[in-house]
Amino acid sequence: MNAATTASCLLVAGVGYYLYGSDVLMSLLRVFSADSSMPEPGAAPRRSPQGVPYSDMQHLVNADGLHLFCRYWEPAGPPSLSSKYCMVTSGALVYIAHGAGEHCGPYDEIAQRLKELSMLAFAHDHVGHGQSEGERMNVKDFQVYIRDSLQHVDLMKSRHPGLPVFIVGHSMVWPCAAVRCSHTVHAVPWGPGFTFTSLSQSVEQLPQKSGGGAISILMACERPSEFSGVVLIAPMVQMNPDSATPFKVFMAKVLNHMLPSLTLGTIDSKWVSRDMKQVEAYDADELNFHGGMRVSFAMQLMGAAARIEREIPSISWPFLLLHGDTDKLCDIRGSKLMHENAASSDKKFKVFEGAYHALHHDLPEVSESTLKEVTGWITDRIPAVTSP
Repeated sequence: MNAATTASCLLVAGVGYYLYGSDVLMSLLRVFSADSSMPEPGAAPRRSPQGVPYSDMQHLVNADGLHLFCRYWEPAGPPSLSSKYCMVTSGALVYIAHGAGEHCGPYDEIAQRLKELSMLAFAHDHVGHGQSEGERMNVKDFQVYIRDSLQHVDLMKSRHPGLPVFIVGHSMVWPCAAVRCSHTVHAVPWGPGFTFTSLSQSVEQLPQKSGGGAISILMACERPSEFSGVVLIAPMVQMNPDSATPFKVFMAKVLNHMLPSLTLGTIDSKWVSRDMKQVEAYDADELNFHGGMRVSFAMQLMGAAARIEREIPSISWPFLLLHGDTDKLCDIRGSKLMHENAASSDKKFKVFEGAYHALHHDLPEVSESTLKEVTGWITDRIPAVTSP
């Protein structure tokens, strides 16, 4: 919409308001807003944040019209089912949900192992992550991640009907021990003995990052009969009770009301893995988000964690929990809580002694054991196919 058209629209809206009131004005503004969102003739193609046209990338468009970059790992061998992007012979569909601040690329090794077992692994970069559109690490509602993931699952099920579907999810949370302060806050007084500095520092100590584990749990809770199993690698199940005290949660709500865009500390990447090569790779990956989390995003995480805790007693679907007992980015007590209190009769919890957060990128013996646990557990739950 050019300047002349815009001016005309505003004039018409003003006259409409003068003659007919606010209802007509709002209707006109909705029409003009919808019109302004339409692409101009000859408009440039939509591009990823890195400048690559989405027409050259595998992607899906979510319910908000945002383009999400997708990856597919196709099994080898003669296909029995095919689609525009992917082919499968047998096995299963496995959706991989990456953690917050990451992208789906680092899950290639897990996906390749699944592919070798004739499973089709697929993933996408969540909104605001990696090569997908959206404001970096900011979402209006955590449910958007779940909605988009279910949309991708539905798409793959429509292309490959009859195959069992599994989820593999990894999650990150940042407690105070693993956060570096990334900004300077001045001591602005808010009342006797209370300053903006103390308010901000209270929120800094809340867990600040979550991802694929929480998304995976809530996906399966929404559609418990549609998934044959869920693998959770260091998931966010609950907020760290030592960090998320009632007082700090209250402070977070206050700060979210006053300064929702305030950013908090950044991750201390040394806690990602005990393998320094993996830490260096994480730091060097430009598709990872290396900035601070917004207070508003932290509130979304708290809401997701609260929802998960409410859902745990009713969880009946099969799941595998893997967690390192030295994980400082995601509290292992949440995994213990889920394993002990979920109603499922098919549940397993394995703890890796001394391991950090990203088990699939930890020391070689841990990462290899993790890959075997994931692939073996899924393989054991694929229904046997009887040959004619």
